[in-house]
Amino acid sequence: MLNRRNILKASVASPLLAALPLSGLEGICSAAKKGKRPKVAAIYTSFTYRSHAHVILENFLEPYLFNGVATDPGVDVVSIYRDQKPQGDMTDAVAAKYKIPVYDSIAEALCVGGDELAVDAVLSIGEHGSYPQNELGQVMYPRKRFFDEIVAVMKKSNRFVPMFNDKHLSYRFDWAKEMYNTAKDLGIPYLAGSSVPLAQRRPAVEVKPGTRMAEAVAVHGGPVESYDFHGLELLQSMVEFRKGGESGIKRITFYEGEQVFESAKAGIWDIELGKAAIKAELGYVPENWGHLEKENEPEVGLHAIVIDYLDGFKGTVLRIGRDDTRWNFAYKVREDSEPIATEFYVGPWNNRNLFKALSHAIQQTFITGKPVYPVERTLLVTGALDVMMHARKAPGHPYHAKQLEIPYKPVDFRDMREYGKSWDIITEEIPQPNAFDNGLPAHMQIKR
Repeated sequence: MLNRRNILKASVASPLLAALPLSGLEGICSAAKKGKRPKVAAIYTSFTYRSHAHVILENFLEPYLFNGVATDPGVDVVSIYRDQKPQGDMTDAVAAKYKIPVYDSIAEALCVGGDELAVDAVLSIGEHGSYPQNELGQVMYPRKRFFDEIVAVMKKSNRFVPMFNDKHLSYRFDWAKEMYNTAKDLGIPYLAGSSVPLAQRRPAVEVKPGTRMAEAVAVHGGPVESYDFHGLELLQSMVEFRKGGESGIKRITFYEGEQVFESAKAGIWDIELGKAAIKAELGYVPENWGHLEKENEPEVGLHAIVIDYLDGFKGTVLRIGRDDTRWNFAYKVREDSEPIATEFYVGPWNNRNLFKALSHAIQQTFITGKPVYPVERTLLVTGALDVMMHARKAPGHPYHAKQLEIPYKPVDFRDMREYGKSWDIITEEIPQPNAFDNGLPAHMQIKR
């Protein structure tokens, strides 16, 4: 067992370092940044098995694998607020095990029972739980309410600490823009978004800054809205590196069923990119590649989200089949060039292990006080998702994206990504833990 005293004094376990042997250590490990460990408040909607609260917090309360390295979180969760307590709630058991107090309000959790802000960072996880849908089918998660209550405590204490917002900022773009502006005005280091852009790329495709990208397609196989978000953020995390950087979105058109293929035949989006993205995952292009249903399951609706950017670039997100681990990407540098494609591999245990790299990115933001990639990416994707849900009411008709002129410069986030070394240790043959256990082998455990 490794004692924390012996943990390496490094803030980030980079993918390059992860491949190097570290003599004298049975289990390779990275360590917390020198100095004070940030105290973190965990604010969430619901904490059940495989919920986002579960798969994030298991990498905050225990060391976890990142690029084959046993990685200390480098932060300490000191308080919890839960918005709902459904059947199967894991909060009380986990809180008792790790001696973390659970509070009845967000303010109490941030003040750890006192009168002023007593934490150095905030996890805001507004995903899962029982919340209503609006007329568009958007789940009305209370992310904006969480944000407002968190910021109110910061304002009262006149201290503004890093915050992570899981997934898109809000189901309403006007609220998301307000959240973004508030964080910017107050100087809150703000990170948000999807776990998918941090997954291993097979093959290891890199989009260099300034690439003359002609068109791109991303593919997912999950539900409407909740997985469309991930598909959009996957697309954005790649195309933001095109020549000129990001300027924003002009309009979005939603196609469903046969409209998807008809629009491709009309030259609205490049079907060869869709085929290349599927081939990156399967190794071939099946005859019925537009559906790819799992055996004995009913067919689900094929759809395409076609995005016209302000700079003339075009990107498309395809929903194909029913595989919720399907994350693929393809692009062309010229209209007549061959597609360059990759699969974003999530590792064993469905999408659970995606959250190891995301947890690492969050922790580095909390430790350094600097977001590891721009929140503007997620702000733009939040707006795109909102527009897409409106466009879905009239398939085939362009919906103009007002207020999505959101320019930003991409940031190199390669050190935050998983490169596959962890899957030499956690293999497909190892059963998924059915409890609060992130799968770190016993010989790599760090004594706490």
